[in-house]
Amino acid sequence: MDKNRVKWASRRGMLELDLILSPFVDENYDDLSKADQARFWSLLECEDQDLFGWLMKRIDPEEPELLAIVQRVRDSRNTPGARH
Repeated sequence: MDKNRVKWASRRGMLELDLILSPFVDENYDDLSKADQARFWSLLECEDQDLFGWLMKRIDPEEPELLAIVQRVRDSRNTPGARH
């Protein structure tokens, strides 16, 4: 998937999501495997309210594939130098 398209799709209707997803794309997307890039795209197709709950650790997605990429995004926020 073209990174510019992913970056555009990462811009959401909720500022909180923008502050998580945009830095993830900038700092981590290129290092993802093709499979994880596809999972990330699937994640971006989800509703904002679901994304918010998942990324704020209020609930986990039921699908294991989505849970794997949600965890990658969550973990990226806990690394030294990560922007919060």
